[in-house]
Amino acid sequence: MRPMNSKFHYIVRGIIRDGDSILLCKQKTGDHTFLLGGHIDFGEAAKVALAREIKEEIGADVTIGDFRGAIENAWSDNCEISLVFDVEHNLSKETTPVPTSPDEEHLAFLWVKKDKLSEHTVLPTTLIKWLQDDDHALWGSTIEH
Repeated sequence: MRPMNSKFHYIVRGIIRDGDSILLCKQKTGDHTFLLGGHIDFGEAAKVALAREIKEEIGADVTIGDFRGAIENAWSDNCEISLVFDVEHNLSKETTPVPTSPDEEHLAFLWVKKDKLSEHTVLPTTLIKWLQDDDHALWGSTIEH
């Protein structure tokens, strides 16, 4: 059972593909990589939140596509539910985005080939299988019972 002072995060993430490459971000001071996105504000629609987060992170105007599934994840005193969507965009793996606001300068972005995802510390770990297999389940979890 988790401590009562645990932090809960309601997150939205986007799958941005160009051919066999996927756009990931990482904190410049860490080794973990993850899909672009972030927190959903209370009362905000998930698709609206994802478009807002991507605009804040890399300045791109995108269209949010199909819902791909949800993942529950826990670490130390944190727990999150991430809703994952496909993202329609005009980005190219030939150009790596950079942060477009001072609030996002702690992030770096990278295009990773689908078959090389296991060489990166992608979190939540369930995402690696999802991103490599288009017929994944709609639910994933890193929480053990």
